[in-house]
Amino acid sequence: MVRECRRVLIPAAQLAALAPDRVLPLSPEHSRYLTRVLRYGPGERFAVVDGEGRLWEAELLSRSEARLLQALDQPLQQVAPPRPALVLVAAVVKRDFEVLVRMAVELGVDRLVPVLCERTAVQGQLRPERWRSIAAEAAEQCERLWLPQLDDPTGIDAAQKLPPEGAACFWATTRQEQLPPLEARLAALPNAVPEVWLACGPEGGWSPGEEQQAAAMGWQAVQLGPTILRSSTAAVAGVARLSGWRAGC
Repeated sequence: MVRECRRVLIPAAQLAALAPDRVLPLSPEHSRYLTRVLRYGPGERFAVVDGEGRLWEAELLSRSEARLLQALDQPLQQVAPPRPALVLVAAVVKRDFEVLVRMAVELGVDRLVPVLCERTAVQGQLRPERWRSIAAEAAEQCERLWLPQLDDPTGIDAAQKLPPEGAACFWATTRQEQLPPLEARLAALPNAVPEVWLACGPEGGWSPGEEQQAAAMGWQAVQLGPTILRSSTAAVAGVARLSGWRAGC
């Protein structure tokens, strides 16, 4: 029986430093995954992706090394980044943020901006490098060729100013009358919109000042359904809607 060709993500900068023989040193994590989890042995093949849209085939040489079977400039597969780009501005939540990162990446988000708000309640230290590691693992697992960008945590006031000109910016909120659903706003977007941004707030909700500033800066208020969702649930539900909309464009 032919084995499924599993993928590992190697940063483009690391691949660019390969010697002419294309022998690839494996990190301890990738070595453990290939040899202990998948039980691959020398001679078995797997896929290497660089997080920038390219894929090569590789052959395992030993526990610590593999060899690319194609030249760096001749990948087996190369794809452009998905468009429009989907960006999630998500308040850091107390317990579920690592789960939120993983699910958002699996669902197709292209950039994730963790934010601290007036009502943010953080448990322990912020761990952006840990979140990036989770994002990379999720991208490998769901076989994405493009690794999403994960920003350092920032304040919501700074995040509100990040979207470029022409981006569509939606502000998920609750307890306001006649809020349009996100789906209705998405359906009205022009085909040429370059990026779609969605902001989801903390456990305690947005503060009045944050709501007012968002509206003043052109963020459009939307609702994600008839019930009040947990913060992490709202973010994941919002990304699922964005991804489904993009797939139908």
